Amino acid sequence: MNLRSSWVAETGQTREDTRLTQTPTTMINPVQVRSGILPGSYSGQWRLSGFWMTGASAMTATVSEGRAVIQGDISQGVYPVTLPAAEQVTFAAGSATYGRIDLVVLRIYDKLYDGGTRNEGVIEVIQGVPDASPKAPVAPPRSLPLYEVTVPAGASAGNGGIPWNTSLKDLRTPVVALGGILPVEGQILPGAHPGQYQDTPNNQFQRWDGGQWVAYPEAVGGIVPTSVNSTTPGSYTGQYRGTAAGPLQRWTGAAWAPAYPGPYFKDSLDAGYTLSTTYVNTLIDRAENPLTVTFVAPESRSAILTFGSRVELDLNSGTTGIASSAWMCVRIMQGTTVVREVDDEYAAVGSKSADPTDAVSVSTTQGLYNLTPGATYAVTAYYRSTNTNVRAWFDNSFIQVTPQY
Repeated sequence: MNLRSSWVAETGQTREDTRLTQTPTTMINPVQVRSGILPGSYSGQWRLSGFWMTGASAMTATVSEGRAVIQGDISQGVYPVTLPAAEQVTFAAGSATYGRIDLVVLRIYDKLYDGGTRNEGVIEVIQGVPDASPKAPVAPPRSLPLYEVTVPAGASAGNGGIPWNTSLKDLRTPVVALGGILPVEGQILPGAHPGQYQDTPNNQFQRWDGGQWVAYPEAVGGIVPTSVNSTTPGSYTGQYRGTAAGPLQRWTGAAWAPAYPGPYFKDSLDAGYTLSTTYVNTLIDRAENPLTVTFVAPESRSAILTFGSRVELDLNSGTTGIASSAWMCVRIMQGTTVVREVDDEYAAVGSKSADPTDAVSVSTTQGLYNLTPGATYAVTAYYRSTNTNVRAWFDNSFIQVTPQY
């Protein structure tokens, strides 16, 4: 039978049985754990102090005390190791021609699998190959990489040795007990199951959702603060966050969007006129035609529409004594569907008696109802005169739509 147990059989429990059944640390699958170092420091100031390495002399480094676990193949189990006191490791002199990269590892020798004679755990330097573009050697089986060390060409005890301040690359990664919050240090690795948590170096709390690490809100239902990275996705649809610019945003499930979009506004300070007695959306002498605002309908299905213009009525040369009016209205579309057609009933009107010359400002405010939430609407301005001999001028025209929440 493949099922392994601990402390059940009166005799015959093997070292492999014990390794396979002991309480695990951070998992990577249902059987294996992540190789890594147990976190902690003497002062509580640092996430990871175990197996910290510093230069001791020209070609010697000191590896500080610590505890770790090293996962073997799936059938081999996990090896716990402890270094109760600091230990020194020595590096070979550099090549005369090229530099190299050495790898410092915690390594388990197990003759049951190695075919050798050793049964022990060691701190070992795996020497790299000198090259013009050196690469670190591959870590051997049942080992945990600690550091990459760049050994320059010609480095030796009598020739300056290894420049420790620039030659060390920290590869250590922490592990915690199963269910514990992982203090991330170094490489960020995938989670093992949805609901796993980790704390990143920039103090962001994250949850593994089955495919990626997702920032967790400061509190359930709380507003994510502006200090969180602006590219971090939301944790759930409907979550809110603050922004550096001020406006509140809401996570749609795919992107951060304004929590309260609007008001939507468009204006033109360019004057134009029409002689048409039927509504047109293009004015003569105005560069920008037509004047259109698009908006997204809110969940409330309603919005406030305001539009207007400064109007002036100008008779054609030789024409006198004509009373006339300038009319501005809007057409509302959803895609290719007309939601509301232009109609004098909804228009803003500027009227003058015979021989008009003075300009007046006119506007109207109306409610829009029964909109489709999330649908995009287009509001376009239309204009007309009441007489083909009277130019109806429109200047400072505007449209504003304010969603109601």
